[in-house]
Amino acid sequence: MSNTQKIVGVGLTSLETRQKLVNRLKNKGITNKIVLEMIKNIPRHLFIETALRNRAYDDVSLPIGYSQTISQPYIVGKMTQLIYEKDNMHNVLEIGTGCGYQTAILASIFKNVITIERIKPLYDRANKSLKKMGFKNIKCVFGDGFKGSTKNAPFDAILMTAAPTVIPDELLRQLKPNGRMIMPLNERGKQKLLRIKNTKNGILKKIIDDVLFVPMLKGTKG
Repeated sequence: MSNTQKIVGVGLTSLETRQKLVNRLKNKGITNKIVLEMIKNIPRHLFIETALRNRAYDDVSLPIGYSQTISQPYIVGKMTQLIYEKDNMHNVLEIGTGCGYQTAILASIFKNVITIERIKPLYDRANKSLKKMGFKNIKCVFGDGFKGSTKNAPFDAILMTAAPTVIPDELLRQLKPNGRMIMPLNERGKQKLLRIKNTKNGILKKIIDDVLFVPMLKGTKG
C-alpha cells in the first residue's frame, strides 16, 4: 500500500526500535494491523529536527516549530484506526499538515490525500519532505483549513489535527454520504476526540476520548 520505499534507520531510528514502538501501541489498544505496519515503516525521524531524532520513536509529541507539534504516535495510530474503513479508502482530506508525518500515514492507506496547512514554512517543509520520500498521491495545499477543498470534494474521510471550538459546517458539506470525520473539538476549554458520520439520517457524533491538540485558527500565516 505504501508509496515509499522502506527506509531503514540505525540505532535509535532502526526497524527494531520502531517495532518496540508498535508493541507499545498494541498494548495501548491500537489493533489495526495495516495501521501498525505503516507506523513501523514510515520513518518518523525524518519529520523531526535532527536534535530531537533520538526521541523520534518515543510515544510522545514533539515540537516542530511555529508553536506546532508532531502528534504522539499513539494519537496518530488512534485517529488513523478510527478513520479506517476497508471499502471507503479513496479520497481523504487532512486539515493541518504540520510536518507531514500523519499525511504520510494516510497516503499509505488511502488512494488520494489532500492536505491543507495554514503556516507557509511548514507547508513548504512538508511538501518537500513528502516529495523526497516518493509519495505520488499527495496534494499539499497552502490555505485555510476551515474552507477545506471544494474543488477536490466530496471526501470519503476528513481528519483534523487541530482543535476548533465548533465543527466547521463547510467541512461537513464536503463529506460524501456515509463519509466520516475524525477531529478534536474544544468545548469550553476541554478537548474531546470525535468520530462523525454523515448518515442518511443526519450527522452522528461519537465522543472517543479526551485529547490535547493545538487550536485550529482561521486564515493563513506566511
